[in-house]
Amino acid sequence: MSKHAKPVIAVGGENLIDSMHSIDSDGVAQVTHKIGGSPYNVAFALARQGQHTHYLTPVSTDEYGQQLAANLEAENAILAGGRRDEPTTEAVVTLKEGIPEYVFHRDGTAERCVTAGGLSAALSDDAVHFHAGSLAFAGILDGAAWEVAFNEATARGMTTSFDPNIRAALLEDPVAYHARVIRLLKTATIVKLSDEDLEWIFPDLPLDNAMKALLGMTGAKLIALTKGPDGAEGWTPSLHCAVENPVIETFVDSVGAGDTFMATLVAGLADKGLLSVEALASITNDDLQSLLQRGVQAACLNCAKEGCNPPTAGEIDQALAIA
Repeated sequence: MSKHAKPVIAVGGENLIDSMHSIDSDGVAQVTHKIGGSPYNVAFALARQGQHTHYLTPVSTDEYGQQLAANLEAENAILAGGRRDEPTTEAVVTLKEGIPEYVFHRDGTAERCVTAGGLSAALSDDAVHFHAGSLAFAGILDGAAWEVAFNEATARGMTTSFDPNIRAALLEDPVAYHARVIRLLKTATIVKLSDEDLEWIFPDLPLDNAMKALLGMTGAKLIALTKGPDGAEGWTPSLHCAVENPVIETFVDSVGAGDTFMATLVAGLADKGLLSVEALASITNDDLQSLLQRGVQAACLNCAKEGCNPPTAGEIDQALAIA
C-alpha cells in the first residue's frame, strides 16, 4: 500500500509529439508541435488532478523528450521508465472540423524501448493501480512486453484499467492485436472504450449488440463507453447509467478528450476510495452517475482548449457546481 494519502497510480504507453497541421482564419497553413500520446495524456491528467502518478514508459532525451519530461515533472509525476537517447515518436495530426486524424512515425523510438523485465522493475511496490492502452499493445515485441506487465499488475493484486484507443493503421499484426485486445478486455478491472473502438472490436455487430457481447465476456467491474458528442455510458455487473455532455461554450478540438475522461474516471475512483476490486463491487448508482458526469465534464473542459490541456480537480469541481 502506498505511503501517501492517495494511492500510487502507474501508467504505461506511448509518449510522442503531435505535429498539428491546420488552416488559420486567413487560410494560411499552420504547423504547431504539441506533446501527447494517449497514455501519456492520462498520466498528465491524473497528475494535474493531484494523483500520485508514475509513468512507466521511457522518455527520449531529445528536444521533444525534454518537453515531455518537463511537462510531467511540473505536475509532480514520477518518470519511472527513465530516459533514453532514441528519438521521440512523432504523430502528424491534421484537424478536420476539429476532429484529429493521425499519421505516426514511431520505428526505433524511445517509447518503444521496453521489455517485460524493465517494466517489472519500473512498477513500484507502492502502486495499487495500473493503466495502459492505445499503441502500447499495437506492436509485436513491445506490445507483448506491455501485456506481460499488465498481467503482472493483476498478479500483484493491483487493479487495472485498459483503454484500447485503437489506431488501426498502425497495427503490425491486426489479427494478433485483436486477440490481445480481447484478452485484455476479459482481464482488466476497468475498461474504457469509445464507440469507434467497439465497432472495430465487433465489426459485424450493431453497437447495442456489440456492447452486449462485451458485457458477456469481460470480467471488468466497471466499463465506460464514450460516445463523443452524445456523452457516455457506464456499466457495472448490476448497474447501468448514461449521462449527457455539458454545454461547451467554445469548442476548439477533441484532442485528449478521451484520455482526460479516462484519467478523471480513475482519479474519481481513487478519491472515493473505490480503487480496489473489493471496493469496486460496492459502487452505487449515485457513484456511477457522478463518476461519469465528472468524466464528461473534464473532457468537455479539455475540448475548450487547444490540444490536450486537462483541467485540475478544482476546475472540474467549479464547473460541476455551476452546471
